[in-house]
Amino acid sequence: MNIGLIAHDSKKKLMQNFCIAYRGILSHHDIYATGTTGRLIEEVTNLNIHKFLAGHLGGEQQICAQIEQNQMDLVIFLRDPFTPKSHEPDVNKTIRLCDMHNIPLASNLATAELLIKALERGDLDWREIYKN
Repeated sequence: MNIGLIAHDSKKKLMQNFCIAYRGILSHHDIYATGTTGRLIEEVTNLNIHKFLAGHLGGEQQICAQIEQNQMDLVIFLRDPFTPKSHEPDVNKTIRLCDMHNIPLASNLATAELLIKALERGDLDWREIYKN
């Protein structure tokens, strides 16, 4: 499955720790991330990450394009609801597209853990049917 990872600046360390904790599950899937987030994840996990541009340079739009083409199966966007910066990715577009295309989306650690465990159990295998 194709998993998209995006993190606001203040959540990048949390995304790294999440990926360390669930490296075993993530290693069985294709991981896509905005540039800086992807690089930081690779540094601590040695996972192969397909890196787009940095979020503020268009990486979030590249992930959104994948969502629009039904090429993303799961998105984890760890966002900072208190101090988002103007140069950071726009969560509203990502949420809207995930809703439109029926893509599971986590915007916080609790939901991310639920989705990653569901992925491991095979609860998201319906995405393969949905894509075809």
